[in-house]
Amino acid sequence: MAVLLSALAFAVLLTVLILIHEWGHYAAARRAGVLVEEFGFGLPPRIKVLFRRNGTLFTLNCVPFGGFVRLKGENALTEKQRRAQGSFGAAPIGARVVILCAGVFMNFLLAVVLLTFGFSYGKWVPTYVKFDDMEAAAARGDIHLQMGVMVTRVVSGGHAARVGVPEGSVILQVDGQEVLRPEDVARQQEGKWRVTYRIRERKEGGAPEEYDMRVLLTDGKAGVELSPYPLELSAPRRTVTVAFVLALREVKVITVQTILGMGRLFVSLARTGTVPEGVTGIIGIAQLTHETVQESFLAYVRLIALLSLSLAVLNILPFPALDGGRLFFVLAELVVRRPLNRSFEMTTNAFGFAFLIVLIVLITFYDIVRLF
Repeated sequence: MAVLLSALAFAVLLTVLILIHEWGHYAAARRAGVLVEEFGFGLPPRIKVLFRRNGTLFTLNCVPFGGFVRLKGENALTEKQRRAQGSFGAAPIGARVVILCAGVFMNFLLAVVLLTFGFSYGKWVPTYVKFDDMEAAAARGDIHLQMGVMVTRVVSGGHAARVGVPEGSVILQVDGQEVLRPEDVARQQEGKWRVTYRIRERKEGGAPEEYDMRVLLTDGKAGVELSPYPLELSAPRRTVTVAFVLALREVKVITVQTILGMGRLFVSLARTGTVPEGVTGIIGIAQLTHETVQESFLAYVRLIALLSLSLAVLNILPFPALDGGRLFFVLAELVVRRPLNRSFEMTTNAFGFAFLIVLIVLITFYDIVRLF
């Protein structure tokens, strides 16, 4: 039952994100007088025509995720076809810019609405890139935070490894003194040959356990790598105004991180031919959907918001075949005061689309590898 629920949630997630994006294009095109020839639910090949409205075919397609809109003349090669009444190319440049940006705007809008709801009703904690930022927010009273020290790695053959200090556990105290940061641990161990750790460990499927471990030291070191870790992290319920401001902050943070993530992806592909950790595709999103559905409905809603935001950022990047790439050609037409060569534009978009398919396949391959 849990698997079926996760599968349904995954299908709903993808469909909502893509259809709201395409509806933005559809609504903007209609308002600009551009004929939308087809609004497809799912991806081709077509199964059947559901109905026709205002000259638009609403169709049901085989691949049951997402959707698309097809505008009149958007792939026209000749100037006559491009300038035909009701075609995309015949619309003013300003209208074409709005049409191309409308899908991205809808994804941003969905993200802001869901984030505002989550930061108010759901009492979500904002995303903090640095622990210093998180501690500053706690000092202001924006969130409740209790820091701890996590054992991220136990050095093989070291003193901690010999007594069985577990990776992923948290050191609460050293010789009875509370430690909040890795430097606190180093300070407590300085000049000693043995210390007692108060350890908190959460074993799979069980409640956290606390116990003491005596560890020998060499030059004040136990053979562990440590990092800051939030033991307790929560937020109060906020007014809608405060939540909206936090939603805009979250948009900024996630936008920057998405762009940096794309940069890391291309650098990693160029240097090693591998997809770095943290970059995930359709399989990874399905796995995240399953995990959030098991956790709570609010966690699932937050995933939708963050993916909607990521989809918006990726689509507006000036890459061929994406909305941002098509927008680049429209803006170039504004600068040179004439349409660019249509064959060149379509060839560029075709190569861009092919590259995206290869990239999706590669990321999906690494998603599968990480599953096993």
